[in-house]
Amino acid sequence: MNGTTAPLMVDLIISLDGYASAEGWPGWWGLEGPEYLAWLAEEATKDVTLLMGANTYRLMSGMSGHASEEDSGFSKEEGDSLAGLAAVPKIIFSSTLQEPLAWPNSELISGDAVEAVKELKQTRTGTLSTLGSLSLSRSLLSAGLVNRYRLVIFPVITGKTGSERIYDGYPDVALDMVDSRIFDSRLQLLEYIPRVIDAPLGRP
Repeated sequence: MNGTTAPLMVDLIISLDGYASAEGWPGWWGLEGPEYLAWLAEEATKDVTLLMGANTYRLMSGMSGHASEEDSGFSKEEGDSLAGLAAVPKIIFSSTLQEPLAWPNSELISGDAVEAVKELKQTRTGTLSTLGSLSLSRSLLSAGLVNRYRLVIFPVITGKTGSERIYDGYPDVALDMVDSRIFDSRLQLLEYIPRVIDAPLGRP
């Protein structure tokens, strides 16, 4: 034990109407800009361990590896941001993947994610942060383990094509805002302290 508790952050990108992605749309809905990408690169240099499930691992490891190729189709800023994830410590929760994992700095945990994260919060330094992984994020939030809940809201409504509704299955959660920021005059970062609640606010 290190005598402290590592904070856990759920970190999500989201459309205005609550979707994580949309059919036919590019990553980041095609709306990322230089300020946002520079911020992502800066965040990657911090003492952070990323937490994700198997589906996110497969998607992001493939994108990260492809980003370093000359004909990747990514802009330089996009490619640098994705390729830089290889150097970040990552913990993958999966009962289907097997070691050794191909993505550098990736550790596999096959047991219960909630119990594992409880232990990680006591034994790890720096910040634990989810990457995508909606069901994992939902489980950790419901278990009361999340210290920060951070969204970057993209200014698009994907009512027809949206997929992966973020808030389905959530408990009721009170949110106290601790930070906000605008990137590239269009993307809004909102950071909260979350608190799972049993009854509506303001009622006895």
